Amino acid sequence: MTTDQNFTLAEQLDRDDQLRNFRSRFYIESENTIYLDGNSLGRLPIKTKELLSEVVEKQWGTELIESWNLHWYQKPAQLGDKIAPIIGATKGEVIVSDSTSINLYKLAHAALKLQKGKTTIVSDDLNFPTDLYISQGLLKEFGPDYKLELAKTTDGITIETEELKSKITKNTALVVLSLVAFKSAFMYQLEEITEHAHKMGAVVLWDLSHAAGAVEIDLNKCNADLAVGCTYKYLNGGPGSPAFLYVRKDLQDKLSSPIQGWFGDALPFEFDLNYRPVEGIRRFLTGTPPVLNLMAIEPGIDMVNETGMKNIHQKSTQLSEFFLSMADSELSDYGFEVGSPTEPEKRGSHVSLKHDEAYRICQALIHPKSSTLKIIPDFRDPDNIRFGFTPLYTTFKEVWQTAQRLKEIIRDKEYEQFSTQRSEVT
Repeated sequence: MTTDQNFTLAEQLDRDDQLRNFRSRFYIESENTIYLDGNSLGRLPIKTKELLSEVVEKQWGTELIESWNLHWYQKPAQLGDKIAPIIGATKGEVIVSDSTSINLYKLAHAALKLQKGKTTIVSDDLNFPTDLYISQGLLKEFGPDYKLELAKTTDGITIETEELKSKITKNTALVVLSLVAFKSAFMYQLEEITEHAHKMGAVVLWDLSHAAGAVEIDLNKCNADLAVGCTYKYLNGGPGSPAFLYVRKDLQDKLSSPIQGWFGDALPFEFDLNYRPVEGIRRFLTGTPPVLNLMAIEPGIDMVNETGMKNIHQKSTQLSEFFLSMADSELSDYGFEVGSPTEPEKRGSHVSLKHDEAYRICQALIHPKSSTLKIIPDFRDPDNIRFGFTPLYTTFKEVWQTAQRLKEIIRDKEYEQFSTQRSEVT
């Protein structure tokens, strides 16, 4: 399609978009800023601003410590129950607690202890580094007999299913995978991998950080064991908002958390000196939660549940398919290559474009010198620009505008005005 035809299509898709009214429920300072980094940090829901004012002024300011009983103490479980339908879980299987890394450590440690006698952890070389760092640390903790096996990518974009399956043996204790890869957006077939791992006697721990709130997930249908994920990406919970963890109901009392904090005790306000883990999902709580961050999560989760994951995933696919069609018809002559799977069933809700000048192009998008349009994606080493499409607030016109700016930046060599020196946060 031509540029004009793509623009006409973008307008039509926006008119037909059943989710278009949700955009007005987010704080958007300027329509000249196109935000395509919701896969790193979601936008601020307007209701969150209002809620935090109430939490600070009324709950903390006026009600003081009474707010623990009135509002705060049960919130990790209440939010977990609201996240449950987003990931295909049931009530009592999800809890909000700590960070993704800490939750991953807790569940991975518990799984290795449960799987005593099996000494291999399996992952892949597209996984998010913290997942591998945690696994490497566990090897040191559990001893020299334990090892980490990585399935290898051949194209930097995907992991072949057979390659992964070949790494999972009868000696595999735990498989740790990101459902959606952070660079390329490659998405595993959750049910197929889980079923194969179970046949080999392995436990699977899924990292849903780049998937929850963007793609349809059904953990219960797939008989998934364990999962973790963050709330600040597609769930729009705010920077550093607490993460969540999932444990299938029949596994909960078979697993023990390696961090025995007082919020995981059966009766924490009896202040007994001996730890007694509570039954169920709450045993994976540790210490006092960061209440302000915790409370900020709810409005974003409520919007996702109101919309429904089927509708969100459908628009996510439409947005990325539209962008990929322009990458093929309008951007391929400008040195851009697609760094994500082209099949929608193998892709999450972001698309990576590869370019030799990826970092400086990214800077030109974010800090325009000859355009009033500011576009915020992010850069991932060595040559990926990630464009995150958040269905609740990303429009098709914004996707079209982004493709046009990419052409301008290359055509006019705007990227040459920027240094190759990278910022600490990219």
